[in-house]
Amino acid sequence: MDEERKDWIQGLLTDGVREGVYPGAVLLVAQGGGIAIFEEVGNRSLSPQAASMTRGTIFDLASLTKPLSTTLAIMKLIDEGEIDLDQTLESLLSRDMPKDKRILTPRLLLNHCAGFVDWKPFYLELERLEVENRKESLRELLLNMPLVYRPGDETLYSDLGFMILEWVIEERAGMSLPEYLEKYFYAPLLLKNTFFSTSVPHAGFMEDQFAATEDCPWRKKIVSGYVHDENAYALGGYSGHAGLFGTAEDVYALVNLLRGHYHGERGDYLKRETVREFFTRQDLVKGSTWALGWDTPSPEGSSSGKYFSANSVGHLGFTGTSVWMDLDRDIIVIFLTNRVHPTRNNEKIKAFRPRIHDLVMEELGKAIQK
Repeated sequence: MDEERKDWIQGLLTDGVREGVYPGAVLLVAQGGGIAIFEEVGNRSLSPQAASMTRGTIFDLASLTKPLSTTLAIMKLIDEGEIDLDQTLESLLSRDMPKDKRILTPRLLLNHCAGFVDWKPFYLELERLEVENRKESLRELLLNMPLVYRPGDETLYSDLGFMILEWVIEERAGMSLPEYLEKYFYAPLLLKNTFFSTSVPHAGFMEDQFAATEDCPWRKKIVSGYVHDENAYALGGYSGHAGLFGTAEDVYALVNLLRGHYHGERGDYLKRETVREFFTRQDLVKGSTWALGWDTPSPEGSSSGKYFSANSVGHLGFTGTSVWMDLDRDIIVIFLTNRVHPTRNNEKIKAFRPRIHDLVMEELGKAIQK
């Protein structure tokens, strides 16, 4: 892409700062396995003093944890024959199951149609317990809380299903979610800036490497270097739904890995058919856009804008992060922001995301035609 077109995109990114969409952002766009755009704008933090954003800023990826860690681990376990997408929780977890949870499967959980409510403030109850007892207590709560609809009948985006999936991974892998991902993906890929949060700023990194998130009313301070999500924080820093940190470049390494397997360019980490299955819209519930751990574009009002093909997958993160990948056009857009800094009550990102995606796709199209 030529410099003039990059200037248009940089201009819109700067508009995002001026319009108060976010203090700062990093945008990485790739096409055909090569990076076409890599830009940063604004500040990684505003308080206690302003600090500039860099391409190497480490972000709290929030719910990008779901596709880039939990879903990735499930893919690997399927390839290894440790689990099956349609295996029941009763057969996957070594404990007695309440009747309504016995029939739940990884496919239902990954597709957000397992019957769980979207979110609950578990942290308010968990903070009264010793940290080492909190995850077990949460799992008891998850098993015993009533489902809000019959599994497979509706779709409701839910953190709770991915908390259950983390448990499945632990049981079937014989190690924690971070240990499993580090062993099979993050370490072999040499991802130096991708890691799971703890309840304190991560050892080995300086605070000025992180994008700050919220001035948290619960924790009574600006969160930087450890997870923003309160439930993940109460659980020691991470769970199956949140807690992954990384840079735009590391996120690209993971997404490009999946892209390469999808297109059959490589087969070293996963089976091609597994990646293709996970990237396929499941249609378990009429009108649902969900694939397995990944979303696909909505017919109208998609955060991906109006140009991504139907054969695209993506995901959003609450802190202001997102990934979209057009599998037909072979385009990846990684857009990381700190829109919750200093407050989560800023929702301008919802209208801005389609604007940046549309401009990127328009300018890439012009570059190709030229």
